[in-house]
Amino acid sequence: MAIIKQVLALNSGSSSLKFALYRCTEDEETLLLTGAAERIGQSVGRWWLDQQGHRVQDRTQALPTTKAALETLLQELGALALAHPDIIGHRIVSGGPRHRQHCSIDASVLQDLRLALAFAPLHLPAELTGIEAVSQLWPEKPQIACFDTAFHQTLPEDAARFPLPRHFWHEGIRKYGFHGLSYEYILTQMPDRGQSPTIIAHLGNGASLAAVRQGKCLETTMGLTPTGGLMMGTRSGDLDPGVLLYLMSEKGYGGKELEHLLNHQSGLLGVSSLSADMAVLLQEQGRNPHAQEAIALFTYLVRKNIGAFIAVLGGLHRIVFTGGIGEHAAPVRWAICRPLEHFGIRLDPHANAANATQSRRISLPNSAVEVWVIPTDEDRMIARHSYQLALQSEPSGTNSVQ
Repeated sequence: MAIIKQVLALNSGSSSLKFALYRCTEDEETLLLTGAAERIGQSVGRWWLDQQGHRVQDRTQALPTTKAALETLLQELGALALAHPDIIGHRIVSGGPRHRQHCSIDASVLQDLRLALAFAPLHLPAELTGIEAVSQLWPEKPQIACFDTAFHQTLPEDAARFPLPRHFWHEGIRKYGFHGLSYEYILTQMPDRGQSPTIIAHLGNGASLAAVRQGKCLETTMGLTPTGGLMMGTRSGDLDPGVLLYLMSEKGYGGKELEHLLNHQSGLLGVSSLSADMAVLLQEQGRNPHAQEAIALFTYLVRKNIGAFIAVLGGLHRIVFTGGIGEHAAPVRWAICRPLEHFGIRLDPHANAANATQSRRISLPNSAVEVWVIPTDEDRMIARHSYQLALQSEPSGTNSVQ
């Protein structure tokens, strides 16, 4: 018998709520609806819904809180004759030292997440708000935490440990890695599920790389928090610690000032003094040298880390690009890969230039390293894990059909 559930996947941001509704069985997830509430808390918000690949709603609407956005979703589900979800799954960027396996959310887990705010200060507050809003609207519905850090459980200690006094390791100061739901989905789309040496480049406003072999993550660029690793839209990525010491001692920066600088004023935005959006920088690079510098630095840092990850993997069979930049910015992929031809990476310029929504190989037939573009689907992984975990705690036969 097939047990059918409707699962709502939520991705809560500081001023947005992205959602996707799936009809799930043990074998598949069928997307019913996707959409977002944007500019939550601002005077004019935006609400949109897609159904079967078509935009069915797109309007301005005041959305004062995340709860108000969820209430709007409830109204629209009724208008579209769609049942309320049976299960709600949340993308949780980090559970800190206590939680790195997907799990059901109860009072204890919620308290642990509140104590872990320092491990993902940009993300966890909004994700907690999402959990609390769901608890108010659907107190009887099971909620599932799907952690981006779960994928990186297999990091060897050499990769996870920072060269600090030993007691910090035992206090949870270590590399956790992020974008795990994206990486996990990409592995499901590979014929060998990442058995051969593979580098996955999740490049978007947040950006990171993962080195995978035998289906396990051996290295990743993000560290204790999602601020580390590669340069990103507004995040600095890795820095010489001496830079922070200098800013504190010579410029008078405190913790809050450093947090704002590193997470909101740096990266592509900081270097370009123009925009955190790669699409804007690509349009402006011909007439704005700062935009050109930001793109060049971003692609250099990705390329440098690919070289390091080849050393970790002991070779390379495949590179996969995903994320907003990875999927859509052909010039960025070209700038990353072209200087790596001595590693056997040879892009097909025509295939690379043809941005599309479907997975495709963009390397030449004689390239020793395959290069692919695969659109990611974190929501599907949230739905899959939420369905499986909720089912485990439910009496068999509930909501089943022949």
